[in-house]
Amino acid sequence: MRSFMPWLDRLTRGFWQAKGRPIDLGGAEWWLLAPMHQGRTVADAWLQDAAAAHGGAVLEHIDGGGLLADMAQLDGPEFKAANLRPEVRDFYEHTSDWRMEVWTQWNPLFQPAGELISRFFGRRVQQLALPTRPLDVAYGMDSRIVIIAGPDGGQKAAAWMRTLRSTGEYVYSGCYSSRLLPGSNQPSAHVAFPLEAGNVQVFLRPRVLPDGALELSSLSGGFGTNGAYVVVADGGVHGARAPIHETFRVYVDSEGVLRTDHRLCLWSATVVRLHYKLTPAHA
Repeated sequence: MRSFMPWLDRLTRGFWQAKGRPIDLGGAEWWLLAPMHQGRTVADAWLQDAAAAHGGAVLEHIDGGGLLADMAQLDGPEFKAANLRPEVRDFYEHTSDWRMEVWTQWNPLFQPAGELISRFFGRRVQQLALPTRPLDVAYGMDSRIVIIAGPDGGQKAAAWMRTLRSTGEYVYSGCYSSRLLPGSNQPSAHVAFPLEAGNVQVFLRPRVLPDGALELSSLSGGFGTNGAYVVVADGGVHGARAPIHETFRVYVDSEGVLRTDHRLCLWSATVVRLHYKLTPAHA
């Protein structure tokens, strides 16, 4: 079975090559330039190459490190960070100061496929291993923020590694930043998940809700708009838009607790819902 896995990975890359289009990461499709990895096991092994691409360094153990150095990076005609609840903004700017508990609820129609993907892909490569059973996350997730700095020491991006507290296995290992899509004047939140010879990327539209909550959504649309993309660099670079749509709502509940509702859909069908309870790490 283990010897079959490299072939499975090649077939997967071949599918996305066939589905996608040739792209020029140094030209018109610069907005899809994001970290990749050369080995089969991802975890956090991509960090040094990502920092080298910026001509900078990896900064670990930074107190109060956040996904974005300043949420105002997302300011534009549709979003103003100043209108967010302070707790919501603090989570994004000082993510390492927060502790997470998580619950999952899968659509029964998709759970078997989710378990197969997690078992034969996610857990094996230590990337995108969505928990499929409630007890998988019974002890919560550990969260680690690593800053990817440029030559001047300023934050270019942040790596957010989330592992299961019960086993130490990686669930996600993502690169977070802000990015302006072609023809848009509203910055998007950008997340890239490095994979062998490629990556999965999500561009999310930010919006402040009336109660000061944050909504991030990857919508349906054409190539070059907010949404999910797969990039493969194997015999040429190809990019494809994936029919995956996500919505995050980060809010403060009636008892003053910071929470996040996360819904992941395939086309219009809800695949899984996740709920996070966020509490100050040193409370």
